[in-house]
Amino acid sequence: MEIILLEHVEKLGKMGDKVHVKNGYARNYLLPQNKALRATEANVAYFEKQRAELEARNKALFDEATKKAEELKGFSAVIIRQAAETGQLYGSVTIRDVAAAVNEAGVALERRFVALDKPIKYLGVYQVKLSLHPEVSQTILVNVARTADEAKRQEKAYHNESAEAVAAKAEPVKAEAEAPVAEEAAAAN
Repeated sequence: MEIILLEHVEKLGKMGDKVHVKNGYARNYLLPQNKALRATEANVAYFEKQRAELEARNKALFDEATKKAEELKGFSAVIIRQAAETGQLYGSVTIRDVAAAVNEAGVALERRFVALDKPIKYLGVYQVKLSLHPEVSQTILVNVARTADEAKRQEKAYHNESAEAVAAKAEPVKAEAEAPVAEEAAAAN
């Protein structure tokens, strides 16, 4: 089915693009969500008339998402759960749990914005992507722990580990720069 996009749809196209999609995707998702119109002559004319209004609405949504992304920059949520000695959770942390933790911290966030590929099943610190708009995303840290003290230790270890990873990336460059000097010294002897 050929459709006209009324807003930017990730991995499909920008507003105003005519794209060909499977019938089920169009009928079950894009058309009911008002993200697209069928590409008929009447709808093309309607779209051209409404283009300025649609662009203004999309710009407002983009600005709102950008503002929320700035608000969530560097955000870290702590989720306390029961777990076995091995670190495996009794249950799992899902999109709903992440959204609830962000909301409890005082930032309004809908579940549909949380992009979690699979549920979290182990203790630890995880990076979770928030897709606030097709063009705006933000990554937050989700710290899953048994207690608040354990959460603080995990976060400290995570930040130390991140600093060590940055240092490890810098060391090979330094070692490569020193290697020719060592070879020249060995050749001179």
